[in-house]
Amino acid sequence: MKKIFLVSALFILAISSMASGIVNVASDFSVKETGERMQTILKKKGMKIFNHINHSEGAKNVGIDLRDTELIIFGNPKVGSPLIKCQQTVALDLPQKALIWEDENQKVWISYNAPEYLAKRHDIKGCEKVLGKIKGALAGITKAAATK
Repeated sequence: MKKIFLVSALFILAISSMASGIVNVASDFSVKETGERMQTILKKKGMKIFNHINHSEGAKNVGIDLRDTELIIFGNPKVGSPLIKCQQTVALDLPQKALIWEDENQKVWISYNAPEYLAKRHDIKGCEKVLGKIKGALAGITKAAATK
């Protein structure tokens, strides 16, 4: 029963987040460990990691206290390039980004742009197969990085 409630709650959170164009996935790990797990999975999947930005460390360097917040920028030109070919403006949002952050209750999240949001934002037509592939890959990668 507890597991059904948790799955239902996460589903509701994902749906409500999709309205804003952001998918939020709860993590069982710290920000640092979630980020390390995510990078390991991305590399295993043949993705290129373009950058890893530790926002909280950067904030600390200028005297600002920020909860743990990291950004991983990653992608695969085999998938992203066909999407850009469909609608070049989507390149504004590519490569993909995953924000790994801790909320005010010390809960860790992985957040990323929903592919449906990108399709709507950039008026992408005729690339449903590519968008579906991206949606499935992002869901699988974040789930693997976030759960035990």
